[in-house]
Amino acid sequence: MDYKREEIKEYFDDFVNDQDAEWIEDNKDDLHHHVFNTDYYIIGTYQAKEWLGNKTFDVINFIKNYEQDNFGETFTDLSDPEKVVNMYAYIIGEEIVTDYLNELEEVA
Repeated sequence: MDYKREEIKEYFDDFVNDQDAEWIEDNKDDLHHHVFNTDYYIIGTYQAKEWLGNKTFDVINFIKNYEQDNFGETFTDLSDPEKVVNMYAYIIGEEIVTDYLNELEEVA
């Protein structure tokens, strides 16, 4: 799913650009955690509902499938728009961070 992927990538790029190269190198293994798990991507129910727009059920289904595939059950409270948005950003963030780290390896 690519819904708002570019927006999430910009969020990631802004985070990375605010760090120095040494910090990135020292935290490569935990980069996804630092970017997408130490703070909320979206704060507030209203903002989350607006962000989801007409893709709410697509995003919920995406999260449900991801969690079922990875954990065998769904853990995210799918009735909470803020939790839905932040889990979606977390999942898409995994892909973005993986792509970024692969690019770093290719350059090295």
